[in-house]
Amino acid sequence: MANITAAAVNELRQATGCGLMDCKKALVECEGDFDKAVTYLREKGLASQAKKASRIAAEGMAYADVIDGVGVIVEVNCESDFVAGGPLFAEFVAGVAKVIAKEAPADVDALMAAPWFTGEGTVADAKNELFLSVRENMNVRRFERIEGVCVPYVHMKGKVAVLVELDTAADPAAVTELGKDVAMQICALNPQYLDQSVVPADFIEKEKEIRIATAKQDPRNAKKPDNILEKIVMGGLGKMYKEICLLQMPFVKDDKVSVAQHVDAVAKELGTPVSVKRFIRFEKGEGIEKRQDDLAAEVAKMVNG
Repeated sequence: MANITAAAVNELRQATGCGLMDCKKALVECEGDFDKAVTYLREKGLASQAKKASRIAAEGMAYADVIDGVGVIVEVNCESDFVAGGPLFAEFVAGVAKVIAKEAPADVDALMAAPWFTGEGTVADAKNELFLSVRENMNVRRFERIEGVCVPYVHMKGKVAVLVELDTAADPAAVTELGKDVAMQICALNPQYLDQSVVPADFIEKEKEIRIATAKQDPRNAKKPDNILEKIVMGGLGKMYKEICLLQMPFVKDDKVSVAQHVDAVAKELGTPVSVKRFIRFEKGEGIEKRQDDLAAEVAKMVNG
């Protein structure tokens, strides 16, 4: 058997990112042949990745950026916050965003087949390489790409990411502060719609029916005619718009004005029209059912095992 030195193990670790014990085992299995050991680790690692593909990946990072004038927002998931908080994962997510900006893939499948930003391999290849280091199930869940004046915001190292598109002829640098303020409001309050004009009619009608039925059950409204109840309900709907529609919301930095009024005030200062065209908000792991670990059962399994 070849003499496997600590230096050889460390060199293989540096080249592959795999654990020390995995690297030592690979060198032993390959009788000290470095290149064969690299191949061995890749084959074993990717086989392990296939086994872990069904495991829940609800951690990770939501990320937004403007790259070469293109707005990008993406969510990449992994299994643990430990991996999500590491530099290798963050570098991978930033690299994915670069590919989205440059290649404009149609969907996640096209993105995974797109060339990696360094020119070496594909996005899928880069993901596979990262797996060899972190050994967790990972996936690019969703992304959006906007060619326009965009301002990104990332909250708490990727818990929430927001991308705001502004419709303006102003220099993008002149509206960065406005865009960030609006993005922070979106991050904190999570509006459902941009403006009350785009709230679906069926949503409004359903909400109206619920509120009228609720109002009729209130003893204080027992003697009020239907037309009065409807006026009360419509007033309530007006307040609802301030809760679910971004432009009707009170501006977080000055609740005496709405977001729309603040945007108009900034436009007046700049001397050119400015409006919020759209926004995208990704919250890490939203809608993913996380695994509920039974600690007692896990401990019992370890003891009995």
